[in-house]
Amino acid sequence: MLVGIISDTHDNVAAVERAVDVFEARDVETVVHCGDVIAPPVVPFFEGLEVHAVLGNNDGELDGLESAFRDLGNGSELHGRFAVVSFDGFEVAMLHGEDLDEVDDLAAGGEYDLVCHGHHHEAEQREVDGTTVLNPGGHFPTIPAEHRSVAILDTDDGSVEFVNVAE
Repeated sequence: MLVGIISDTHDNVAAVERAVDVFEARDVETVVHCGDVIAPPVVPFFEGLEVHAVLGNNDGELDGLESAFRDLGNGSELHGRFAVVSFDGFEVAMLHGEDLDEVDDLAAGGEYDLVCHGHHHEAEQREVDGTTVLNPGGHFPTIPAEHRSVAILDTDDGSVEFVNVAE
């Protein structure tokens, strides 16, 4: 199964559209969003995908965001500040990740195959005690183009591919 991973879209509709185009072209049906969607109007641009999102430090209009994710259907959900989702037995912890020590502690615990976070706006994949830690990048104009990316996880072998979605 292929799972799309995105974070820090910060109301950037054009970036979400480019990311969704990548996900659809790669037959991704499920997306993990690691926070900072910001406001409800951007959520419908994920139409057709199952999206599991967590809250970031800049997310507002919580009732509206929860409603917007419910309205996407397909099992989409805004989970709160932390969530664990499982895809074909592949355990993914997701949080926004302001505190990198917290991210590393989650990974070091050995409970998850992947710990996904955002907040720091730099695409990165690293290992902590055998667990993959992933930040897919971010999507507002001051982020350097090389970090305006999404990631695609293959749950069959745990491999991750970064795809740049800068303009």
